[in-house]
Amino acid sequence: MKLILLSGGSGKRLWPLSNDARSKQFLRVLENEQGELVSMVQRVWNQLDASGLSESSYIATGKSQVEIMRSQVGADVPLIVEPDRRDTFPAIALAATYLYSIKGVSLDEVVTILPVDPYVDNHFFETVRSLEDAIEESQADLALIGVEPTYPSSKYGYIIPSGETTVTGIRQVSRFQEKPTEAYAEQLIAEKALWNCGVFAFRLGYIINLLEQKGLPIHYEQLLMNYSKLPKISFDYEVVEKAANIVAVPYTGYWKDLGTWNTLTEEMSNTQIGRGIISEDCENTHLVNETKVPVTVLGMKDVVVAVSPDGILVSDKASSPKLKELVNFDQGPMFEERQWGWVHVLDDQTYEDGRCVSTKRIGLKQEHNLSYRSHTEREEVWTIVKGEGEFVLNGNMMQVSAGNVLHIPVKAMHSLKARSEMEFIVVQTGMFERENRLVELFHSWEDIAQNCMKI
Repeated sequence: MKLILLSGGSGKRLWPLSNDARSKQFLRVLENEQGELVSMVQRVWNQLDASGLSESSYIATGKSQVEIMRSQVGADVPLIVEPDRRDTFPAIALAATYLYSIKGVSLDEVVTILPVDPYVDNHFFETVRSLEDAIEESQADLALIGVEPTYPSSKYGYIIPSGETTVTGIRQVSRFQEKPTEAYAEQLIAEKALWNCGVFAFRLGYIINLLEQKGLPIHYEQLLMNYSKLPKISFDYEVVEKAANIVAVPYTGYWKDLGTWNTLTEEMSNTQIGRGIISEDCENTHLVNETKVPVTVLGMKDVVVAVSPDGILVSDKASSPKLKELVNFDQGPMFEERQWGWVHVLDDQTYEDGRCVSTKRIGLKQEHNLSYRSHTEREEVWTIVKGEGEFVLNGNMMQVSAGNVLHIPVKAMHSLKARSEMEFIVVQTGMFERENRLVELFHSWEDIAQNCMKI
């Protein structure tokens, strides 16, 4: 069995910590067994590893998430990279063609699709493993995992069985219901309905044949070139709801979708992360602060306060699901986690004479480096404020440390490697109407040293 984890998302439901560059699955707010803060994707990947499934797993993600994914789960985890975000059907189609034409996976192989951010116990992955047997036993087009409901939720979709159950407990699926009212949910539960947790399996040949029927490429490189032409539609609407033979494997155990602040805070071990104070008279109140600015919360009940460089949220927990529809600020991410470190935008201004000035604080991990790069329309001034390293400018290398100020002219090739953990302030200036492009020649320090440095 091959396992594909889907990692996407627009980054709005857990704003201001999440953004277009850092979706909810990358937020380090959960505790592992060692008491360390980890993200949802780190937690799930560790569970896959403990279950013996990681070696046959891939992560499908967008190109904007590649660096943060590498930073959190490691450089060796295999990624299938979407050139742009086009919903789950195109993402799964691309992953299927990658397995078929690049990895040479048999058309009879069972492929399981799993969201990258479920909050589950480890034994959930034994149910994931059982989907392969479910496909073999039932010869169904699709096999899904359905969670045994613990209450009539209006937040989840439901899988309604037909009443037919095999000896091993596999249920034939009759239909689906999206987010019913609580009253209707009670009725569905009486019909033995299951929560739809978005996990399903199929033989690889099922999707490859489907792509051929739709006149879509079945080879990865061809589909990649035509990716922007694929419809933006979910796999549920395009495939699942049209499949003729679907079965569901029940799962009885803990499962939760941590998609909003109210559900996420229920699983946080600490009521406070970051600098601030929550007064003793607060009830069921959480503070998550990623900035150095202290935040004080007094006398609040059932409230979440979240603070990041992107903004500030103060919300009643029950109202937090409305956030996705309300947040639409016209600004790029103010904080980004990269494979080599992080970037924090401090200020971004455009002046009357057309000049634009962007100020950033950048962190570079020890023994990591920036690519060998140049800016086509911007000059930069760097002030090293922490650590020491090696700086290259147009092939000339010099040792730099805290206190050094470096000037990088427009189009000058440059890079930096940290010998110890480094931080530096970047002031980038240019004319707003001239579109700036980042040109990168080499990424590894070995390639930079071999090809770019003057002897």
